[in-house]
Amino acid sequence: QVQLVESGGGLVQPGGSLRLSCVASGFTLDYYAIAWFRQAPGKEREGVSCTSTIGNTYYGDDVEGRFTISRDNAKNTVDLQMNSLQPEDTGVYYCAATLPSGSSCGRVAIEYDIWGQGTQVTVSS
Repeated sequence: QVQLVESGGGLVQPGGSLRLSCVASGFTLDYYAIAWFRQAPGKEREGVSCTSTIGNTYYGDDVEGRFTISRDNAKNTVDLQMNSLQPEDTGVYYCAATLPSGSSCGRVAIEYDIWGQGTQVTVSS
């Protein structure tokens, strides 16, 4: 069964860090673009970051410089290191995968076919 499972979410104080992990099963990530999305209550799902099949990375303006996406094809995982977290980063974080048309990646939700169930990240004092 094709599946993505996120882990690593939780409650953290402003300025803190979390590392999210996304583990793929039923398929291998080598030829997939992988993205992290987040969704806060009452807001649309937002593309946070993505990594291409050749390891290029892209970030939303709100997280660039604070978040780092990385893939480990040997472990079939993609991680999202989140530093200097702010209350505005609160939301459910999802990883998603798709077979891209090229060597780039996008951060638009409708482009992705395989989704995890999400992990809650809460940044609050």
